[in-house]
Amino acid sequence: MDLEWWAGMSLSFGPKLSSFYAEQDLDLEPLREMCARQTDPAETPLAVSVEQQVPIYRAETVLQALVEVSGEQALKSEWNDCLRQGPGVFVVQNAYEDLGVVDAMTDVFRRIIAREHKEHHGEGDHFGTNERIWNAIQKACSLDPDLCIDYYGNPILALASAAWLGPGYQMTAQVNNVRPGSSAQAVHRDYHLGFQSDAMVGLFPSHIHTASQYLTLQGAVAHTDMSLDSGPTLLLPFSQHYGPGYLACRQPECLTFFERHHSQLAMKRGDMVFFTPALMHAAGANRTAEDRLANLVQISSAFGRCMEDVNRLQMMQWVHPHLLRRSSSGAMEPRLLRDTVAAFAEGYPFPTNLDLDPPLGGCSPETYQQMWCRALEESWSENALREALARRQSQRQA
Repeated sequence: MDLEWWAGMSLSFGPKLSSFYAEQDLDLEPLREMCARQTDPAETPLAVSVEQQVPIYRAETVLQALVEVSGEQALKSEWNDCLRQGPGVFVVQNAYEDLGVVDAMTDVFRRIIAREHKEHHGEGDHFGTNERIWNAIQKACSLDPDLCIDYYGNPILALASAAWLGPGYQMTAQVNNVRPGSSAQAVHRDYHLGFQSDAMVGLFPSHIHTASQYLTLQGAVAHTDMSLDSGPTLLLPFSQHYGPGYLACRQPECLTFFERHHSQLAMKRGDMVFFTPALMHAAGANRTAEDRLANLVQISSAFGRCMEDVNRLQMMQWVHPHLLRRSSSGAMEPRLLRDTVAAFAEGYPFPTNLDLDPPLGGCSPETYQQMWCRALEESWSENALREALARRQSQRQA
């Protein structure tokens, strides 16, 4: 056990810290010490390299691990350790074997952006004048559910989600297009506490600051090649270990430290990056004449709450006929089928009405993911699934 790391997380080791963080706790010296650490390649043996403290993986290595005995568990453990005890971030190159899937989804995103511009919608980008699509997963699903199977059913996306959050996670996505000439973001942490004001953050006890980052996984899929001049994400490896970081990251001294010590890696379209939401980061400045477009996937623990309200029952109905066709023809391996179901359907059984939705045969009722897998195995029609979902939704209501 890495006692230094545990002490940095302000848990049961090291000096006793405040139950509620205050201004006197915002000493940056611990942050400087944490960020002076070096990523040990021996701790990420499946990575092909470590660049600027960030482990770099290749998709073929990841996919090979899935077919080896104990390979999947070894990789999940390695990624979990990287996020929890290590630098807090890793990259997977060539995460999509077929870049046509990425390009087709880029076209869908641009159609959505054009429509929302025409409707004067989608103007609530909380980081300036860049183009953003809120609830990109549901909007894309409504336009091309068949494409969404290939895109969101990606096994690397599923493996990273499970490595940090376990089963039953929920996926949302927000597209961000950093326009040419856009300036860099200010350093920040992400949802939950990262999206609150300092006054609100200060009301939460320090152990919640620690717990918050374990409820969400941040990820991004590159939809354009991202040179350093285009402003790929600036990252501060190991900064997630700094307990009062949700408050400190907005302080001028912290901004200066971030500017001097951040990492920044070029990416190719189809690459993925994953990091804990407590990692200090910011989008870089786009000094090119081209858009820098990324799909920001935000995956939430079954025990947490997503940032966006997504109509998962509707997405299941859109996707079902396409998934049933592929399943019935033998075009999808069982694992890929499960990963796709996990991207769109609710995988946690609670809260529910236990009078009408009792835990028969166990301690919890059937989840929507389990129900949908059963529907695919039994080749339910679209109408049969729609009626079953309506009944189930009624049963779960008090």
